Amino acid sequence: MSDSVRLIIVMVVLCAGFVSAVSAAGGTVLVEAEGFDDGGGWVVDLQGIDEMGSPYVLAHGMGVPVGDASTTVEFASAGKYHVWVRTRNWAGPWDALAAPGKFQVLIGGEPLPVVFGTEGTQWHWQRGGAVDIGGRKVALVIRDLTGFEGRCDAIVFTTDSAFVPPNEGEAMSAFRRELLNLPGEPEDAGEFDLVVVGGGMAGTCTAISAARLGLAVALIQNRPVLGGNNSSEVRVHLNGEINLPPYPALGDVVRELDSGYRGNAQPAGHYDDDKKLRVVKAEKNLRLFLNTHAFKVEKQGGKIAAVIARNTRTSRQLRFGAPLFVDCTGDGTIGFLAGADYRMGRESRGETGESLAPEKADKMTMGMSVQWYSGEADERTTFPDCPWAAQFTQESCQPVFRGDWDWETGMNRDQITEAEFIRDYSFRVIYGNWAFMKNHSEQKAKYANRRLQWVAYVGGKRESRRLLGDLILCQQDIQQDTIFPDAFVTATWTIDLHYPNPQNTKHFPEAEFRSIAEFGKKNPYPVPYRCLYSRNVPNLMMAGRNISVTHVALGTTRVMRTCGMMGELLGMAASLCRKYETTPRGVYNDHLDELKELARKGVGRLPRKTVATIPPQWMKEAGENLARKAKVKVSSCLDEARYGPGAINDGKIDIRNNDTRWVSERTMPQWVEFAWDEPRTINAARIVSGWFQGITTSPRDVISDFALQYANGSEWKDVPGAKVAGNGRFDWNATFDEVRATRIRLNITGGGGDTARIWEAEFYHIGKKAAVSPH
Repeated sequence: MSDSVRLIIVMVVLCAGFVSAVSAAGGTVLVEAEGFDDGGGWVVDLQGIDEMGSPYVLAHGMGVPVGDASTTVEFASAGKYHVWVRTRNWAGPWDALAAPGKFQVLIGGEPLPVVFGTEGTQWHWQRGGAVDIGGRKVALVIRDLTGFEGRCDAIVFTTDSAFVPPNEGEAMSAFRRELLNLPGEPEDAGEFDLVVVGGGMAGTCTAISAARLGLAVALIQNRPVLGGNNSSEVRVHLNGEINLPPYPALGDVVRELDSGYRGNAQPAGHYDDDKKLRVVKAEKNLRLFLNTHAFKVEKQGGKIAAVIARNTRTSRQLRFGAPLFVDCTGDGTIGFLAGADYRMGRESRGETGESLAPEKADKMTMGMSVQWYSGEADERTTFPDCPWAAQFTQESCQPVFRGDWDWETGMNRDQITEAEFIRDYSFRVIYGNWAFMKNHSEQKAKYANRRLQWVAYVGGKRESRRLLGDLILCQQDIQQDTIFPDAFVTATWTIDLHYPNPQNTKHFPEAEFRSIAEFGKKNPYPVPYRCLYSRNVPNLMMAGRNISVTHVALGTTRVMRTCGMMGELLGMAASLCRKYETTPRGVYNDHLDELKELARKGVGRLPRKTVATIPPQWMKEAGENLARKAKVKVSSCLDEARYGPGAINDGKIDIRNNDTRWVSERTMPQWVEFAWDEPRTINAARIVSGWFQGITTSPRDVISDFALQYANGSEWKDVPGAKVAGNGRFDWNATFDEVRATRIRLNITGGGGDTARIWEAEFYHIGKKAAVSPH
């Protein structure tokens, strides 16, 4: 029998909510569906594991029945057994007209007379009748009938006709432990220097960073793949920029994991699960535990002593001990279990200017995206009507072939306790809309040959718990450009907050599934280290979307490249915690300079992309840079304190530092004027412009359309040979006919985002050319 199937025969009765052994006259066998020898086309789902108590298998066939799941069950003796199947009618909460997820259970090749998944809005044990078991080993099969998300948790065989398996809480957990013959205490997985829970970009980068700095690391991930929202299960591309000032080395590990592909809801290979796995497995100090779900913590003296997790296939429980832990679960699960302070939803007062009742604010979050796409077939395809799904009309339908991030549900629900409900509602709107478009819409001819190719069954979350640190980053900090002494991770994403699409609300009030995004300030700013450790659990750090920020500030920090850089920094901080036997707070108080030095060095293994300015050849013959002695005036400044005109001629070109530029307001045209007390002769210029984003080979958003002009009395005239359209070079230079003037102007009529960004402007005189008289 396969090791993945833990089928142990024990004699039990249920007494006062607990299971105990009884005489050999009775017998009960528990079969966990996720542990079948052959899963067939069924997938293992954990969307609501902490609420419903177990992983389960899901018939995710997008309307086409999936292949049978099968295993072999061993019985102690022949006889009559009563069968119970833990399942639910998942469309029941919406009073659906039919049950979508129907399946059969076959024993020894014969189906039970009951069709499962047809009753009960919640998880429960559905009675399956009785069966005569004639031999010691019997084939057991789960057969999907619809392809529409049928689900099975476990199957119980019992000789006791009066026995009903427990369905909730500790009674059910004890029942499972007893029948699976699991030890009373979890097995020891070992002692580590650092335990990281959550294998998305944040957790994976944390684990790699710490391992490369010599720590023994355990990385616990409850899915079969790494990457979280950037995995083939969810399929969101990486956003945010990396390798930026003040610590350009942060982001090097993110680059190693990055497939380089941009695009949501695309084929699985675009997200390169294998690349992430290869990088992790190459680290000798790192032990990876896939399919392992952390559900409990042990504490000593206010600190976390260990995390308890169970294998989602075998139910084997493991204990992970360490002096330091990092919560990268997204939901702040480890912090919550450890009693860490946290928030959910919008702040009831403050940032947005509105006052909300706390119980309402807690559930006002960004939602979960379930993405999908369709493809063109060579012939006509069919799709059944779905009376159990959301119903559409020509006015309310969504005439699209693909669902991106904005297919977002649950914006007014609890993203943790209602996760399965939120994901299932996405199924109802995707399948309902698709059925309408193919069968009833005015556009159905366009859908005649199309079929659903992929629908995510793991929803991509944006927001749930935010664990509170010594500093809570807020909207005002970002918009007022507050610079903290422990500013490290440069966030580049705008304040991107999602709300129900008003057009969708019109047809589906309080049940929206399409969102809009509202954007705020986009300028890069560094996230403080104090947002990355718990304020009341001394040995807990966090990286990802569960860090110490407000709801509004989360709009900028939640994208995955930024989260990955947080992880890199925490690996460095963890190394200092071990070195000095201190806490994360102790690193801030006593070793911040050393953390900064580690951040400057980085822990990357790939050669870093180098972007450099290259002075033109004519500069070898040029004299002094005449711009250095000019007085500079500009048409506008986005922020004079940060991006003032003094940067234009300070003689410094540091293209890896966006804070050493002049940046205009977001409108065109713009101008820069250079003035001298005495006339200057100029026939060459160099302008370095744009915005360095780290992952590109050169700065972007350069000034594209501009002209050099000279003052001719009260008029401005173009310098011959110095008018440019469609420039794409960040390090532009040219020589031209001489002009002699006391004032030169750079007149800018085009630039990325209607913004002018200039690190440096230089003017020279090289040799003799016919001068263009300013008179």
